[in-house]
Amino acid sequence: MARINSNIASLTAQTNLARANNDLELRLQRLATGLRINKGADDPAGLITSERLRAELRGVEQGIKNSERASSVVATTEGSLSEASELLNSIKALVIEAANSGAVSREEIEANQLQIDSAIESITRISNTASFAGLKLLNGELGYSLSGVDAGNIVKAQVNAANFLSRDNIQVDVEVVGSAQQAQVFTRGDFSSNPPFNPPGVDGVLPESVTLEIAGPDGVQVLTFGSGTSLNDMASAINALADSTGVRAERVDDGDITSGLRFHSVAYGSDAFVSVQRLGNDGDFFQTVGLLNNAPAADLDYDDPTVTTPTRRDTGKDVVAIVNGALATGRGLELSIRTNVLDVELLLTEEFATLQDPMNASDTFFVTGGGSLYQLGPQVTASQQVNIGIQSIADSRLGGTNITLSDGTTEFQFLNSLKSGGANSLLGGNFQAASRIIESAIDEVSTLRGRLGAFERNTLQTNIRSLQAAVENVSASVSVIRDADFAEETSRLTRAQILSSTGTSVLALANAQAQNVLQLLG
Repeated sequence: MARINSNIASLTAQTNLARANNDLELRLQRLATGLRINKGADDPAGLITSERLRAELRGVEQGIKNSERASSVVATTEGSLSEASELLNSIKALVIEAANSGAVSREEIEANQLQIDSAIESITRISNTASFAGLKLLNGELGYSLSGVDAGNIVKAQVNAANFLSRDNIQVDVEVVGSAQQAQVFTRGDFSSNPPFNPPGVDGVLPESVTLEIAGPDGVQVLTFGSGTSLNDMASAINALADSTGVRAERVDDGDITSGLRFHSVAYGSDAFVSVQRLGNDGDFFQTVGLLNNAPAADLDYDDPTVTTPTRRDTGKDVVAIVNGALATGRGLELSIRTNVLDVELLLTEEFATLQDPMNASDTFFVTGGGSLYQLGPQVTASQQVNIGIQSIADSRLGGTNITLSDGTTEFQFLNSLKSGGANSLLGGNFQAASRIIESAIDEVSTLRGRLGAFERNTLQTNIRSLQAAVENVSASVSVIRDADFAEETSRLTRAQILSSTGTSVLALANAQAQNVLQLLG
């Protein structure tokens, strides 16, 4: 057949040449960009998947940067805390030196006091000036805000971490279910009716001399009381040495001289104990008893074996409490609880921690905000965020300790009480209280450094390593989907080049074939 209006061979050649050229352009584009997918038409499903992976990859990479920046914040904070720790250690040395008053003159003590004042001011200055990119680190700006804390129930509330999720605040419910107790033993004072005295003795007055070993968590002292010593004088002598023993004595019933004496530890909790032991052969009359089943002192009955039992030693009890429905860890008057929502430490007042009425032994306060939030993962969700608190280390916030006053009451005092004119300055001579406060301050700073160190080591560093592994794996997945295989593309480029050249030659032949019709016209 010979037609000139329709050159089917030419049309076929053109179609195949266009396909070859399109394939050639595709291979050249992939080789030029290094990507297999340059537009949606290249692989729609692959484009969707790869874009999701790329978005995740950017989030993971930013999570690494966030973690590294958080690590820098922690390192800066820890550096400032290290300086504060050195200052606290120097203050402790100065207090111990001044306590050696038999070999240190008043002028030297005054010089030590000046050094302490300067060191405390330096600690507060560190608290006010430590910063990272304008973010204050140790002035309480990164601590938590609390509201509704009843000072009559809770002396100190320290929130270390809180996860607010979508809430504006966190309610903290504290319910005391087990009373904190001091270690305590009792001795009777009804010597006029209590056998085996014949003739009967005098109530509230020792009928014979007795030597006692008084032992407590702070040490041991031996005291000898002569015949005729009143129980009141006996208690005064024991209380005068309370700083050396950690044990005080008082009348069981202040209005009844026959009620006897109560020997008790100054501190509460399982770490506190009291031991009252008679030494020598004198004083057979002196016996001590303890209460069974942790009964209150009001139930004391020396002659009822179901209430009391002979004993020379007793140990205190830690407070038992429920915080937000979970059993908290008690130590003396202190409580601590750590959950995925809240990490808090509480110091209760004696009145609240020893309440016997379950209807009244509860309190509620709120964590209303604050803390430092770190976004450590690729998604903005609570599970990929960590919120921790960094409390102030100013002298009015550091070293809070319950100090027993001369009248037996307690007062919560801080590091600023060691400054000149303070209740625990060196010139006041209250070295033991000063030492306790400075040790508490050292513990607080050390604990904060340890907590930040644990956060950096166990959270930030492991998170960085985990995200780096994710970057490797996600990048590999994106590469498999999106990147061009040069070996394959160069092979197909060669094929496309050959087909393009061949198609051009074939098209030329097809176009020339129509000219054969002229031969039919002679």
